Amino acid sequence: MSRIHPTAIVDPKARLGENVAIGPFCTVGGDVSLGDNVELVSHVVVAGHTEVGANTRVFPFATVGLPPQDLKYKGEPTRLTIGRDVIIREHATLHPGTAGGGGLTVVGDGCLLMVGCHVAHDCKLGNKVILTNNATLGGHVHVGDHAMMGGLSAVHQFVRIGQHAMVGGMTGVEGDVIPYGLVMGDRARLAGLNLVGLKRRGFSRDEIHSLRAAYRMLFAAEGTLAERLDDVTELFGKMSVVMDIVEFIRADANRPICQPKNGAAA
Repeated sequence: MSRIHPTAIVDPKARLGENVAIGPFCTVGGDVSLGDNVELVSHVVVAGHTEVGANTRVFPFATVGLPPQDLKYKGEPTRLTIGRDVIIREHATLHPGTAGGGGLTVVGDGCLLMVGCHVAHDCKLGNKVILTNNATLGGHVHVGDHAMMGGLSAVHQFVRIGQHAMVGGMTGVEGDVIPYGLVMGDRARLAGLNLVGLKRRGFSRDEIHSLRAAYRMLFAAEGTLAERLDDVTELFGKMSVVMDIVEFIRADANRPICQPKNGAAA
């Protein structure tokens, strides 16, 4: 049975799962679906065609599913889907997609979106992504599983952040960040691999050793990038973590790859 505070406004057409808790002064729109055990702590707005997965908690003054900040948006019934076990902290803003961007914004399972962070229209976040306080994603950004955005960081539209990557605090990201990469700086530069994250998540010594060797080859000064990609593929083609980077670089993309500023040390 759901628990709805008497000061909350819940549209009767909203779909509520089992044991949903809606706290004081929340508003829930008619096209909203809240999964089992979802909790809106207080002063939360959930609007639009929005689906929130089971066990997700949304904290005060977060706004979820309000129209995207895109002047081309004309009220189309675009969607926002949020996975299971997500934590959305105070003052976070999450917007649905746009017709021109595929019509869907996605937040995967187990994500942590801290205070004041922003997920713009048509973004796609994988599972267990962490956005630290006031991290900002422009429209159409793709973020891989287990990636982490530092506080006050900002990501340009259409950028890709690879899985297990780390973006340092106060970093402006204009180019794609390779999987397992670490970027930092006023304008992001590749600073090596996210070695701390790799160790914490249980990657083997062989995997980390191969990643470091492949990284040095990929970002060496000799030859073209295409030649270096071929060399890395020949040497590490059976190492899936290395091929994650190779395939990421070879994929079609709207933005350039973040490069190291000086040297290729990982």
